[in-house]
Formats: sequence, C-alpha cells, structure tokens
Amino acid sequence: MKSQKEQNTPSVQIPIKNIKIHQPRQVEQYKPRDQIYVRKVTGFFQALRQKMNFFFLALFALLPWLQYNDHQAILFDIAEQRFTLWGLTLWPQDLTLLAWLFILSAFLLFFITTFLGRVWCGYLCPQTVWTFIFIWFEEKIEGSANQRKKLDSQKLDFNKFWRKAFKHSCWMFFSLLTGLTFVGYFVPVQDVFIDFFTFNSSFAIAATIWFFALCTYGNAGWMREIMCLHMCPYARFQSAMFDKDTYTVSYDANRGESRGARSRKQNPADLGLGDCIDCNLCVQVCPTGIDIRNGLQYECINCGACVDACDGVMDRMKYEKGLIRYTTEHELAGKKVHLIRSKLIGYAVVLLIMTSLLVLEIVNRVPVSLDIIRDRTELAKENFNGEIENVYTLKILNKSQSDNRYRLSVQGIENTKWHGEQEVTVKAASVYTLPMSISVDPFELKGYMSDITFVIELVSEEDEVKLSHESRFFNKR
Repeated sequence: MKSQKEQNTPSVQIPIKNIKIHQPRQVEQYKPRDQIYVRKVTGFFQALRQKMNFFFLALFALLPWLQYNDHQAILFDIAEQRFTLWGLTLWPQDLTLLAWLFILSAFLLFFITTFLGRVWCGYLCPQTVWTFIFIWFEEKIEGSANQRKKLDSQKLDFNKFWRKAFKHSCWMFFSLLTGLTFVGYFVPVQDVFIDFFTFNSSFAIAATIWFFALCTYGNAGWMREIMCLHMCPYARFQSAMFDKDTYTVSYDANRGESRGARSRKQNPADLGLGDCIDCNLCVQVCPTGIDIRNGLQYECINCGACVDACDGVMDRMKYEKGLIRYTTEHELAGKKVHLIRSKLIGYAVVLLIMTSLLVLEIVNRVPVSLDIIRDRTELAKENFNGEIENVYTLKILNKSQSDNRYRLSVQGIENTKWHGEQEVTVKAASVYTLPMSISVDPFELKGYMSDITFVIELVSEEDEVKLSHESRFFNKR
C-alpha cells in the first residue's frame, strides 16, 4: 500500500526513444565507371605520339597491299599452312623461327619497360592508338571535352541525334576497315575487299571480319581504359620489371607541394605554396582518368599527356617546366640515376643471345624439305629381275619463292637402281609428290635391314643447296 507522500507525488513519464537498427550496407563489388572525357592537349610528347601512331597505322594499312615477286609480300596463309615474309616462306617445319621471334619480342619489351616504363602502352599499343583515333572523331564531331559532357547531359534532340549517329557511323566504318585489313594479312587482301563488298565472301571470312570490326568498335569506342585497367595482363606484371632507375611519368612532390591557386604576379613562396596551382589539367587529359600527383599507379600508360599539360601551365605561369616529367625515383629523391645496371645488362645479354640464335637459324635454314614415306603394304618384294625392290613416296617441299629443279640420289648401298624420276621441277612454295622405288641385287645386302640416305640437290650453277634424309631398305626374309 502506497504512502500519502507517494500518492501526492505526480508521476513522471520517462521519454522513450525509438532506436533503429541499421543493417550493414552491402558493399558494391563492381561500380560502373564514370565516363572519361579526355581533354585535348598539345605538346612535344603528344606530337611525338601522333607521328608514331600515324606511321605505324599507315604501316599496318599498307603492308598487306605490297607486292614482292608477283605475290603478296606479307601473307600468313593459314589454309595453305605457310607464312610469306617478303623473300622468306615459312612452313610448319619452320615454327622454331617464329618461336625465336616471339621470345625476342618479349625480351625486347622487358628491356624497354625496365628502361622507359610503359612507353609501349602509351605510344605503340593498338588499344591506345585506336582509342586516340576514336577520341579524334569525337572531338571533330561533338566538340571539346566540356562540349561532349554538356551534349551527353542534354535530352535527345536532332542536334544530339545526328552528332551521335555520325560519330558511331565513323567509328563503325573505321572498325570495318580495320577488320578487313587485319584479315588481309591471312587471306589475299585484294580478294578480301572485293569479295566482301560484292557479297561473295565465305561465311568464315565474313564472320572473322565482322568479329574484329565489332571488337575494335567495342574496345576503342566503349571499353577504352577498361581494357588497360582490368583486362590487359601487361599492367599487372609490369611492376616486376620496374626499379628505382626506371623512367616513368612522375610528379615532383617536393617542388609542387603544397598545392593552391594564385595569380601569376604572386610569389608562391610568400604564400607557402609549391609550383602546383591545382588546376587539375593533368587529370583532365589522362586517358585512364588518374591523378598522377598521387604517385606511381599501375593505371598510368606513360603517354605523357599530363607532362604536356603541366608544361603548358608552367610556361604560362612563368615557372620552370618539368613539375610532371619522365624521371626516376632516384632522381626525385636527389640520388644518382644508374642508367647501366645489372637488370638492364641481363636483358641486353639475353636479347643479344636470342638475336644471334634467330640469325643463325635463318642463315642455316635450307630452302627445301624432303619427307620419305615407305610403302606399308609390302616392305620388300622381288621383281622379275630377281632384285629386291622397296617402294617409297618422296614429298619435296620447295620453301623458296622461285621454281627450282632438283636432282635426287640414294647412298648407303652399292649398285642400287632408281626407278622413277631423278630430276624434278618443283614450283615455288609448293609440294611435289614423287612415287619411286629402289632395287638392288640381294648379294649387295648384308642383312634384313640396311641404312640408306636420300640426297636432294638443287640443279643450279649459282646456288649450292643439298639436303639428306635417312631411311631404311628391307630385304625379303
């Protein structure tokens, strides 16, 4: 029972606060990228890149059309299983040459990367070249980076429609030319263009052309830096080749920090600022959208666009150029740069060895091949003269690009008789099949099986080409 005092005391209600239990937010595993509007920039490195891009793009477009000895100078004919490189024809038997060439190219890339960083990506990589070409179409049709951004934010009207339609048409047409030219390296290029535009191409060739055209359109038009950041393996293992003496595009933080805006007349030292005016142009011109001032990043392709942009700003501000430049970690730290170092020497030595082996392989290459196929139905038989006879099929491959006449003979057994042609003419880059047989008096044979050697020689007063191939001659049991 409550007391009188408790009954007279007014009751106080305790306020209740509703507490919401927040569920943990789901972290988005993949965030779609924001579109990068690359700003146009001029300067020494961009002029160099454009000239190199134009040269190698012209080389790519013109090489399939060049003729040599009345045939396409460069043709990788997969259907006929032969690769033609000017005066050199490679067959499946010569794949070691291609292996040496690929190994040499890989070590050359390693050597350049150790010395100059990812200059391959910034200046020669097809993905970069085609991306900048597509960006050029954008600039000519839709305007500058700010104009393109404004156009994309607008509602669809006639101006936006025709500009977008025209841009994508140019992209697709250029991609189609790329696909046609690429296939022209594997199929005679004249046939590729004529058959395609007259609708006479086979399904396989037409499908290949459109496949590469769509890949070019998608990679250079839509994916762009995604290819460099997420799909290219070179960006991932490049750090294994870098060292503190590798020349890469870098920001000089000691000179640039602290950042801040100022007028040209103000002395940055009086304001406690560095040379960087924080204009953000280095980010706006970057094709991968990174800020080089954040340090070395795997996304950087060493194209030098930020270098030219920053040098332009430094020139206008009357500051010394090179706030962003091609430099090394040692140079930025004020240490001595070692141009000649063990890793670079190692790559150079391997390059020299690989080059020597490739040259040696080419020099020692015999421009003829001989394959011997025995008659499997009957190893040996006795002919009407009482001689033991073996039947063979010789396949003579003329690897040269001129018609040649060859002389054939056999060694290893005395007094052998050759039944069949002993001098044959083989057309350039073709195979000649010669059925023939050899017979010998059984008294010349010393056992059930004898080793013999087929010899093929070039019938020419100028060149001395000789090749031998071992085989077996069987006696009747």
